[in-house]
Amino acid sequence: MSAEKKKKKKKKSAKARAPEQTFEEVRYLRHLIDNEIPVRVRLRDNEEVTGTIEYYDASFIRLTRQGAPNLFIFKHDIKYLYEES
Repeated sequence: MSAEKKKKKKKKSAKARAPEQTFEEVRYLRHLIDNEIPVRVRLRDNEEVTGTIEYYDASFIRLTRQGAPNLFIFKHDIKYLYEES
C-alpha cells in the first residue's frame, strides 16, 4: 500500500471527538435566571418542586419558591426540569 493511501485511510478512521463541555447548560440556566422564568423540577424520586432559579454552580441550583422555603437542590438529584407555562 502506498503512503498516500495509508494517510487517506488513517484520516477516515480518525473521527473528531465530541467536546467535553458545550456550555449549553450554563447558557440555559443563565437565561432562566435573567428572565425569572418559573420552572418545575422533577427529582430522582419523582417528587416535583416549582419556583425560579436564583443561583447555580457546578453542583447544585438554588430554587426560590413563593410561600415555601427556598431549596438548594444537588444536580445529581435532578431527573429533569422544564419551564412552567
